[in-house]
Amino acid sequence: MTALGFLGREFGPTSEADWVIIEDGRDQLRETNRETRFALSNGFLGVRCTQAINRPPRQLAPPYTSVAGLFDTTDQEPANPSLVPAPDWMQVRLAVGGESLSHHAGDPDAHPLTLDLRRGAVLSRSRQLHASGVSLDLRMLRLVSLAQRSVGLQRLALEVEAGEAEVTLEAWSEGANVGLEVERQDQALGVWRTRRSGKGLAMAVTASLTLDGQDLAPTSTGPFSWAWTWRTRPGQVVRLLRLVALTRSDAGGADPGDGARAALGGATRLGWRGLVAEHEAAWADRWRASDVEIEGDPDARQALRFAAYHLNGAANPLDERVSIGARALTGQDYRGHVFWDTEIFLLPFYTFTWPEAARALLMYRFHTLDGARAKAARMGWRGALYAWESADTGAEATPEQVIGPDRKVIDVLCGRQEQHISADVAYAVWGYWLATGDEAFLLDAGAEILLETGRFWASRAELGDDGRRHIRAVIGPDEYHQGVDDNAYTNVMARWNIRRALDVAAMLRERWPQRWAPLALRLGLDDAELKQWSIVAQTIETGLDPKTGLYEQFSGFFDLESIDVADYAGRSVPMDVVLGRERIGRSQVIKQADVVALLALLPEEFPEDTAAANFSCYEPLCGQGSSLSRSMHGLAAARLGDSAKALRYFRETAATDLADTHVAIGGGVHIAALGGVWQMAVLGFGGLSVHVDGIGLAPKLPAGWRSLAFSVQWRGRHLKVRIDQASKRLEVTLTSGEPMAVFVDGKRRELRRDGPLVVATGSAARGCDPRAIGAALPHL
Repeated sequence: MTALGFLGREFGPTSEADWVIIEDGRDQLRETNRETRFALSNGFLGVRCTQAINRPPRQLAPPYTSVAGLFDTTDQEPANPSLVPAPDWMQVRLAVGGESLSHHAGDPDAHPLTLDLRRGAVLSRSRQLHASGVSLDLRMLRLVSLAQRSVGLQRLALEVEAGEAEVTLEAWSEGANVGLEVERQDQALGVWRTRRSGKGLAMAVTASLTLDGQDLAPTSTGPFSWAWTWRTRPGQVVRLLRLVALTRSDAGGADPGDGARAALGGATRLGWRGLVAEHEAAWADRWRASDVEIEGDPDARQALRFAAYHLNGAANPLDERVSIGARALTGQDYRGHVFWDTEIFLLPFYTFTWPEAARALLMYRFHTLDGARAKAARMGWRGALYAWESADTGAEATPEQVIGPDRKVIDVLCGRQEQHISADVAYAVWGYWLATGDEAFLLDAGAEILLETGRFWASRAELGDDGRRHIRAVIGPDEYHQGVDDNAYTNVMARWNIRRALDVAAMLRERWPQRWAPLALRLGLDDAELKQWSIVAQTIETGLDPKTGLYEQFSGFFDLESIDVADYAGRSVPMDVVLGRERIGRSQVIKQADVVALLALLPEEFPEDTAAANFSCYEPLCGQGSSLSRSMHGLAAARLGDSAKALRYFRETAATDLADTHVAIGGGVHIAALGGVWQMAVLGFGGLSVHVDGIGLAPKLPAGWRSLAFSVQWRGRHLKVRIDQASKRLEVTLTSGEPMAVFVDGKRRELRRDGPLVVATGSAARGCDPRAIGAALPHL
């Protein structure tokens, strides 16, 4: 066996094409997009992957490592928290006589980068040449461990193809000089502190190199730096192994250096093969729980696996003090801040496939509840108003001004007016409780979140002269219109939130009176206040016209200028840039799903055929100015039975991060859009819904999809669902757990371990009427 053949087996990717993303060649203008797409993450560490060998000195964006929760505030006032970049630990330089080797510029296939979704690893290959005749074939494996989240691994192998010369390989780290102050540093360990927040970061590194299987001592060393020099000959095989461990401590916490040393020591003892095996086993567990299989559409299958890869890599069930930012740990856009994206677009994926991760993300909201209370009190209301942009403390982190596309300064009002975030958090809490039945979470955290957000809305809704409660001066999901009154999404979600708060109060009083009494006492919550909440919920203005069945997006929306968005098809910029901020605010052009988002989240609020009427009204008005929008439209369209339109939205959403379109992804993946891809497939085409005593399935597959299969969890049970369109057959298998109910075609069926549930389906398949859920909720 040749050396190259051995290397190929060691560094080869998964063989199935739809488990890998491959890009050949190098385009500097798109390099930041590629760094994002091929990012590695495990919920604690995030690494953007690009050229790691003889990296050019001037790059569009310097490399770095993201560490979840490593926030510090800026020097400007008002101080605004941002994720602080940690050092890049993957740099390698190869040189002959002090001159760097160069990539083979003439061969576009000489530099493939491969994202192996199944293994959670990035593989690369390149050829390095030198005028002396030296030619090297290099292969690299990079990963951040899903089993030991503080650990990263870089494995490099090179074969000398031709030439004899003195070659030097340097491995070093850099980039710890931005936002971090050194406490101590030696060759293998560095400890830093953030300047204002006082958070600690430690990095421990070890590196070794073998030449034809024999250890080669470094010729020079320095802080995080090693260099080896040897004379090449054809056929030589050189291997570099670098292991790194990073740990974070919060202000006043223990010295992170001890943790980094301990993590690195454990990784070293396990060995690189053990680390890789452990990491791949952890990914295999995640894929068993979250893979979505499609027959008949390989592009859709790969898009779903790409989405699930980044979703699985974004969460850390072991740390409930952090959440997932708008770009996860794959880029610096939005400074690592957390939005409603997490609860509305991501939580369904975790709730149904990884409840432990969902719980940790919701516990982050519990730990930041005091910040939400403080914001509500500061603005003159009761209860909890969550920050529109949140970092580590829960304090409002939305910038007050930004520079717009036209280079003008824009006042940002979202931090004060986009208040639906509190109802969004409550929605996720309730959805998690319904799907998991996690009593400990409900009693320890979830009930308090529901009660305090319900209290906020009860105080926020103002009694008008018409006898109705109004929520004035808000921004709904459609951020083109600011300071509006009675936004339908906000008001209906607020009403829903208050009702769920009343439900949980009644539930605790009935089922856990020993927990209800001290909680009500601590919150100062009495029967008179609860009665007032009920009155508020009954009288909130929703904008629903009983004659037409249409919700008015906000008061006065239908009086605004009508503009045909279709006239601007093919534009390369958002509609607010085309029309200008002032005109778009006076028009019916919508930035993103608003009433349609309400339809996707609360279908029970759309009686009879009003769902289709509202979708038909609002879909043509939407300029799709947010990466969040298309997935909401796709989910609503799928549930309405328009699978062709839903599939178009599915493909457009998937292309956001997978295709080099006009959407720039250099700032990180659009993690909410990726969550939306999963929702469109499973909740939309698969028709999955959760009920008080089971799950519902109402499949409506697109033409061309022969079958759809996925796994879900419900209250400690594990299920496999397969929908076969050709044979019109639905099969549900209970792989673990007690018998349960499955609703298909509105009919309750029993699912047991003794065999799969097989049901004939048709194009008119319907799940259980979602309006039946609300009435049953208090009796959970």
